[in-house]
Amino acid sequence: MRIAVIGGGINGLCSAWQLAEAGYQVTLFERDGLMQATSRASSKLLHGGLRYLEQGEFRLVHEALKERRWWLDHSPQLTRRLPLLYPLYHGSRRSRWQLKIGLALYDFFAGRTGIGRHRWLTPTQIQRCSPYLNTDGLTGAYLFFDGQMDDYRLGLWVAEQCRRRGVVLLEHQPVIRVTPDARLQLQAGWQTFDRIINVAGPWSEDLLQRSQLTPAQSLDLVRGSHLLLPGIGRYGHMLEVPNSSRIAFALPYQSHCLLGTTEVRQQLHEPIACSEAERDELLAVYNQYFTPKVTAADVLESFAGVRPLLKSSHDSSRASREYRLHWQQQLLTVSGGKWTTARALARQVVAQVKQSVP
Repeated sequence: MRIAVIGGGINGLCSAWQLAEAGYQVTLFERDGLMQATSRASSKLLHGGLRYLEQGEFRLVHEALKERRWWLDHSPQLTRRLPLLYPLYHGSRRSRWQLKIGLALYDFFAGRTGIGRHRWLTPTQIQRCSPYLNTDGLTGAYLFFDGQMDDYRLGLWVAEQCRRRGVVLLEHQPVIRVTPDARLQLQAGWQTFDRIINVAGPWSEDLLQRSQLTPAQSLDLVRGSHLLLPGIGRYGHMLEVPNSSRIAFALPYQSHCLLGTTEVRQQLHEPIACSEAERDELLAVYNQYFTPKVTAADVLESFAGVRPLLKSSHDSSRASREYRLHWQQQLLTVSGGKWTTARALARQVVAQVKQSVP
């Protein structure tokens, strides 16, 4: 069976890889270069998503924690275990007991695939771990663990697994239209397959609309921006955004501090770049928690990506990080998904394709 995969981000590459392992003949079409958009503009975390527990997404967190361990075990040259601090202050939005319950669940869902159990640190212990952290009003912090990766290079590692299994990877081949009977139009003309997997991330819904097909799942396109600042140590930090229920991360990355992310609704025709307002928002978060304070002149680099979240809430920070799969005859569209669970999503794609065969 000949299958076309549309999209060269991490979900598309993992889908192509798993389909090829299942014995299908796979061709992947990417409109730009592999791993050039959202998939290389992440927070560089392989994580279960501790904050998703607040939204009741227990299935997703459980799945992501298992997948976190797989990435760490199978690509140790591009991944590592990362210690993270969640500091609590007088007036923090979340209480110590709330975090304790969440972290206990996090450890429970990880089970035997866990990479270290959480524990409470005193202000004195925290200063040894994170000497730049603001101690005014600090009551303590929880230490826990997640994974960190080089998202771009790890995605290219997946692309190499695809090539080894015979996947044809076609870059700079934008798909103009698709049809439910598994035909797709390129600039050079039409091609026919047995199945098409539309896993174009933020552009998956747009492709259906351009093909005059009705999407079964609407997407909430949300821009997440990041800053690179001078390094502040080897520990990561999970931080409550002031006057918000959102969370930001300050992470060690390539000797720098990676600070992110924002959540701003985005249209595909708009530039995908960190705005001045987002930069200032992130700098305000940093200056709330760390000393000495920084300004825009201290920003070494900024980048942004668009996340294709399932439209499920007026508040983009509460939009689901789950994924959905929907058939239109021989065309399967994948909506949503997150980096860590790309392989799990791909296994669902394979299962759906197998079920579609009479």
